[in-house]
Parts: sequence; structure tokens; C-alpha cells
Amino acid sequence: MAARRALKAVLVDLSGTLHIEDAAVPGSQEALKRLRGTSVIVRFVTNTTKESKQDLLERLRKLEFDISEDEIFTSLTAARSLVEQKQVRPMLLVDDRALPDFKEALLLANFHFLGLPRLLLDGAPLIAIHKARYYKRKDGLALGPGPFVTALEYATDTKATVVGKPERTFFLEALRGTGCEPEEAVMIGDDCRDDVGGAQNAGMLGILVKTGKYRAADEEKINPPPYLTCESFPHAVDHILQHLL
Repeated sequence: MAARRALKAVLVDLSGTLHIEDAAVPGSQEALKRLRGTSVIVRFVTNTTKESKQDLLERLRKLEFDISEDEIFTSLTAARSLVEQKQVRPMLLVDDRALPDFKEALLLANFHFLGLPRLLLDGAPLIAIHKARYYKRKDGLALGPGPFVTALEYATDTKATVVGKPERTFFLEALRGTGCEPEEAVMIGDDCRDDVGGAQNAGMLGILVKTGKYRAADEEKINPPPYLTCESFPHAVDHILQHLL
């Protein structure tokens, strides 16, 4: 990892870190206000297949988070960019609520399809929005898309192009336009591998919070371990304000 520089940017995961479905992690709204009271740039990065950016923004605003649309970078955004680069028309295996983020992509001229085994066997590319193992809901942990993408890879002897966390390019894209280098950024999230491990592989510091999908000893699953493991987003902000600025 490159030498650390003065902190200029903080990337924040959403589901499991700031909120769990329609409930905010206690104290997170006030903690975000305290973080915004500094000179750091704040961006929100999330793996999602279920909500468009607009729906996600409305959910967060109902929970009284002060967030603007241009501060959110999602795995759907990254997937759409790749679809446009490849000039393909996708068969989208996502929740209907996510479709608005692909509206323009659906107008592309070519007709490759992504997702079904027969088409994959015929050579269609497979783009995985992300490969999370599981995520946190109010009623407990639920399977993410990772097991299903892996099943498609196994059945068709192909390899998916993954665009969301923990891919290094995802974190670099999230920083694009901020003027910040990875060594000037920290990532806060509840997923040890995808949030923290991915960010640290990109050159950032990673802070793991014990909310959302966190399970005991998760911090031992990556090497190097998280820069910091703490109870929640407000505690992560406390550390940043006291030790990184």
C-alpha cells in the first residue's frame, strides 16, 4: 500500500452501514452531519440490484439523511457504463425497481443477452452487478447474487465480469471527479471482503463496522486486516475526526 496522505475523501456503504431497509443505524444522521462539517468529500457507494438510484435516494431522504443524487455511486451505475462500452443490449436479471437506471442502455442497437445458460453457452457475456454472498434484512441474513452468479459460471464454464464492490475499478470510479487519490481516502462498510478488502486493495484505508451483515471474527477473513473495526458508523466518524484529520 502506498504511503498515506492527508485524508480528503470518505466513501460510505449504505445498506448495513447507514441503514437496514427502512431503519437507520442509530446516530448515523448526526454522524454524517459531523463528517460534513469537515473539509472531506463524502461519497456513498453501494452494491445493489434492487433499487434505482432515485428510489434509493428517496429511501435515504425519508430517513433524514442529507444526501444528493450525484454523491451516490452504485453497482448499477457501473454495470450500465460497461454495457454502453460494450455496445450490447442486455437481458437484465434485476429487480423491476432497478430498471430506470438502464433506460438509455436499453436503446442500444445490438442484441446480445446476459444471464441465461443457453445464451451464455452460445457465447453471450455475463456481467455480474456484484457477487455479494449475503446481505442484512430486518428478518435476518438473505442470499445475495453471488451464489447464483457462481452457479451460472459453473454451469456454463464461463467467467462473469464483476463490476461492483470489491472490484478495484469500482472504487476508482467512485473517486473519479473528486480530485482524490486512493491513498487520500477511507472506506466505511459492514462487508469485510467487499467493502473493506476491496477498498484496501485499491489503496484506501478500510473501516469495518459491526452492523448490518457483520459476523463475529469477520475482520480475520482478509489480509491485511481492516485498518479499524468499530461498533457502528458514528464510531467510525468519531475515529476519523479524532485521528485522521
